[in-house]
Amino acid sequence: MAALLHSSTNNLQVPGESRSLSTSPSGSPSPSRNECSIAPLTPSPSPRAEARPRVACPFSVVVAIDFGTTSSGYAFSFTEDPEAIHMMRRWEGGDPGMANQKSPTCLLLTPDLRFHSFGFAARDSYHDLDPEEAPHWLYFDKFKMKIHSASDLTMETELEAVSGRKVRAIEVFAHALRFFREHALKEVKDQSSSVLEGDQVRWVITVPAVWRQPAKQFMREAAYLAGLVTPDSPDQLLIALEPEAASIYCRKLRLHQMIDLSQRPMANGMDVDGSRPFDSSFRQAREQLRRARHSRTFLVESGTGELWSEMKTGDRYIVADCGGGTVDLTVHQIEQPQGTLKELYKASGGPYGAVGVDMAFEAMLCQIFGSDFIESFKAKRPAAWVDLTIAFEARKRTASPGRASSLNISLPFSFIDFYKRYRGQSVETALRKSNTNIVKWSSQGMLRLTADAMNELFQPTINNIIKHIEDLMQKPEVQGVRFLFLVGGFAESPMLQRAAHNALGRTCRIIIPQDVGLTILKGAVLFGLDPTVVRVRRCPLTYGVGVLNRFVEGRHPPEKLLVKDGREWCTDILDRFVSVDQSVALGEVVRRSYTPARVGQRKIIINIYCSDTDDVVYITDPGVRKCGAITLDLTEPGAVGGSVNGNGSVADRREIRTTMQFGDTEIKVTAVDVATGRSVRASIDFLSN
Repeated sequence: MAALLHSSTNNLQVPGESRSLSTSPSGSPSPSRNECSIAPLTPSPSPRAEARPRVACPFSVVVAIDFGTTSSGYAFSFTEDPEAIHMMRRWEGGDPGMANQKSPTCLLLTPDLRFHSFGFAARDSYHDLDPEEAPHWLYFDKFKMKIHSASDLTMETELEAVSGRKVRAIEVFAHALRFFREHALKEVKDQSSSVLEGDQVRWVITVPAVWRQPAKQFMREAAYLAGLVTPDSPDQLLIALEPEAASIYCRKLRLHQMIDLSQRPMANGMDVDGSRPFDSSFRQAREQLRRARHSRTFLVESGTGELWSEMKTGDRYIVADCGGGTVDLTVHQIEQPQGTLKELYKASGGPYGAVGVDMAFEAMLCQIFGSDFIESFKAKRPAAWVDLTIAFEARKRTASPGRASSLNISLPFSFIDFYKRYRGQSVETALRKSNTNIVKWSSQGMLRLTADAMNELFQPTINNIIKHIEDLMQKPEVQGVRFLFLVGGFAESPMLQRAAHNALGRTCRIIIPQDVGLTILKGAVLFGLDPTVVRVRRCPLTYGVGVLNRFVEGRHPPEKLLVKDGREWCTDILDRFVSVDQSVALGEVVRRSYTPARVGQRKIIINIYCSDTDDVVYITDPGVRKCGAITLDLTEPGAVGGSVNGNGSVADRREIRTTMQFGDTEIKVTAVDVATGRSVRASIDFLSN
């Protein structure tokens, strides 16, 4: 790497000049010629292993929040009794047939943007509002998906309520997390024999593994705003990846706590002898959970479960988290005898969750009644629209491949009345004119969806899931998988189970935990108790910074040439920290040293670039984008570096050594002043890009 340079172009820094005078090409880092000037030193080519110090756990209790697209919940465990996981209390409201303690991810704010309620209470309160009053209230449902789909997520990103009003997304998420914080802490205190201080609680929040760094940071910032922890205690909050959490819990499963689809051959959704429907085991499991609800405490194995005893070192398996909004896939390998996990392929997935079935239902309604009517109905009768989606959700849960009879979905009276006013004809007439043979009208005011209709609604989403799993299994790193674990709320669907069995049952054993909707939540608690259980992860992207290297004629393009003080430099070279799909173990670090470009500089800002591929050389290459920045605060005593000699140049510059970790669920950075040995305040930001 080059020695310290002070130039006015590209990565080179000149003191006293404005940042706006940059002549950097599009896509290259701004030269930062004021307080943010930097000059990189001593790059190291790859992560270096460094043992993490093992310290005693300073927390008394771990509280995990599974923040899902369609349903959410919390659970906790005391560190002195880690084998007992306590589930959240079941509060008012609820739907028939719901098998777990979780609540709908619904939030209701008053017209003046104050918190009113969450979960079943929010849904019921919104339903009971006067139709003239409802449009002034803000009801949010399935809002987590907006974070997944936002390509330019920032602290100012807004969410749109059902009524059309918008609020900052960070405030909506903070309201929900604050609700869980208050309920969880009350329950923890009720079960604790001692008084717990705020810093004795470790919090864990789950996110999809396919979420990028901005979305993970967004959840952390929402937790800070909600008061779970403070920014001064970042280690008190862990971000858990949902399929990882499920994998951690599946390690503890006993044989009676799972269903092995591969040992029950199916034909048309039935056992081959036709004796019982495909989903009978889940009905039995739900009944067992209902009977055991009064305890709400689950005991887990102190070691590993019986299924794990069948596995050998090197055995591979896939966890498919089929949730409400996304399907998240991770591939793990077992490391014995320590029982740790190693990720074999970068997390993958997409927006193929159960919400896709809801969207297909809405598209079907648009086809029958017209998109203009549906949009108008949603805007003018938002509470009635929510009622209709709830009615469909209840019937969706009962859909199974072996069912021959139709499913009835109640249409709200306001839907029937509004349509007649809007179109001047009845709902029955609209159905007849649509020539839709798979949807009929019932004189009792219901839509009758035939089995073919339900198959049409489910099939596109299920096909996406199966195809993604099949494509993943073709990867060289994934071949030879012995087990496929289906987890998440959508995994409880007999429609998905049948499709997975038919497509993948001959390739591997398909395992479904009986408490499938709570698998991630329990695993998140276990992750909070031992964050080191996943020892190796794969990088989802290539990360690096733009630097200068010596210009080599014939290798570097002429447009990258910079001549300074008679020396030739190549600009915009990507100094790669890690590469996409690279294995990085816990404790492995990437070190770089930077020095202030002038005396008295108070801040160093280093722009971070990323790419989906590894075949990049320059930060201006196609597909390379600026994704964040590292900030080093030099205002601490002794950290503002450099003395000036007689000719005005810097004689003795401070070296700030940064250490970055890419092996955890979040990218972390620390820094130290080499001259003094003092820590330098360092932060990494992916939301202000």
